[in-house]
Amino acid sequence: MMETKEHGKLDAAPAHLPSHETPLDAPIHTTDDEFDQVIKQHPNVIVDFWAEWCAPCRAIAPMIDDLAKKYAGKMTFVKLNTDENPRVPQQYMIMGIPTLLFFKDGKLVDQVVGAMPRGPFEERVKKHLA
Repeated sequence: MMETKEHGKLDAAPAHLPSHETPLDAPIHTTDDEFDQVIKQHPNVIVDFWAEWCAPCRAIAPMIDDLAKKYAGKMTFVKLNTDENPRVPQQYMIMGIPTLLFFKDGKLVDQVVGAMPRGPFEERVKKHLA
C-alpha cells in the first residue's frame, strides 16, 4: 500500500505483476487470469502450486520464501492456489500438490512433484540458472 498526496489515503499498488527489472525477494501470488503474463514477464520462474489445506505445501512454504530472497533478481518464485485457480493446474495436468514447475523464457523446462528437501531442491534451482 502507498499513500497518495492527492487523496491522503492508502491505494493498493499493482504488486501482483511487478516488472522483472525489480528484483523480487518474495513469491508473487498469481491467479489463472494473470498466470501467462507473469510467466512471460520473468525469464526464470518457479511456480508453486499449493492449497491452504495441504500440509506438505505449508511445510515447504518457508523454503520457497527463503529461496525467493536468496535468488532475488535471478529466479522469480510464483505461488498459485489450486483451490481458487483451477484452470492453470488443469492446463499443466497437475495431479498432486505441492507441484513446482520451472519455466525458462516462458517455456516449461522441469517439474518437482511433492515436498523435496531444501538441499536437492536448491541444486535443481542452481542447475536452471547455470
